[in-house]
Amino acid sequence: MTEEQSYTTEEISKLLKISKLTVYDLIKKGDLVAYRVGKQMRIDATDLEAYKRRSKQLQSPGQHTSASDQPLASGTHAGQRDTRNVAPLMVNSAGSVPPIAPAVSGYAMTAHTARHLVITGQDVSLDILMRHMEKQTRDIRPLRSFMGSLDGLISMYRGESDLVSTHLLDGDTGEYNLPYIRKILTGWSYVVVNLLSRPAGLYVQRGNPHHLQDWTDLSQTALRLANREKGSGARVLLDEQLRLHGISSTGLLGYDVEETSHMGVAAKVSSGEADVGVGIEKAARLVGQVDFIPLVQERYDLVMLKKPGNEAWTDSVLRILQSPAFIQELQSFEGYDVSRTGEILYET
Repeated sequence: MTEEQSYTTEEISKLLKISKLTVYDLIKKGDLVAYRVGKQMRIDATDLEAYKRRSKQLQSPGQHTSASDQPLASGTHAGQRDTRNVAPLMVNSAGSVPPIAPAVSGYAMTAHTARHLVITGQDVSLDILMRHMEKQTRDIRPLRSFMGSLDGLISMYRGESDLVSTHLLDGDTGEYNLPYIRKILTGWSYVVVNLLSRPAGLYVQRGNPHHLQDWTDLSQTALRLANREKGSGARVLLDEQLRLHGISSTGLLGYDVEETSHMGVAAKVSSGEADVGVGIEKAARLVGQVDFIPLVQERYDLVMLKKPGNEAWTDSVLRILQSPAFIQELQSFEGYDVSRTGEILYET
């Protein structure tokens, strides 16, 4: 039996000559059928052809053409963001992307009047921030991009993200985020503001059968690790601790097998597929049947570029972060330290 040809979202954007964000919008609204394979969304060739047939029917004389079926605006090229009609991508409380569902009826009718901002990161606090932004700033519409801290900063350098969350430990200085931000955003002006702090450490099986209490215990032989993907804050935390304590990653079974979320790592430990993993406390509570050993208090910061046209929305975000309503909502999540929420930590 011959396997049906399928395409990635990037290939679809090139075939249809639209941006990747427009492709995601079509998927979210159910106009384009897609499914997930690992980290990638795939679209079968038959589903692509079905979408094209429907689009042609809608564009026939006397038929209304939806904004998502229209060609790119004049001056917009494939690969650029065409954000006239893109609904926000959401994340669930577990920190992962929920199943794709059709957009709320009528939602996109006013999208063309709003400026779209891409927010990168996975923590549920970003969902709270996004809701406050939608309520208080009618002229912006936030979109979510679910990537790790390093990849988020790189996407900001490339002009692909507007607001980036990051929790990256520099082992040599013991400082979070700023050493990486300074190196990656060379030549840019930006502001770094604290979102929250949260415990990070080790996930271990119930009862901690291997008696893991510190980073040095990762030198035990034949430990099975559930690891995060390269570029994530948890992966950087692990790699820095291994380096600082002189522990070889080759001794950790499963080091090269990657999970894309804290929940995924905690779940592998909970199920007995792994002995240990690195992540945040909240995921351990959500998964259950796994113990958490706190080892660091990591600082989770937001980065916003300072460039012409950004002043209004960056000021709005700062007001939200410093507002009692936002801080009170964060406080409802156990383990979140909001003592510095909204504090400007660095500004070029």
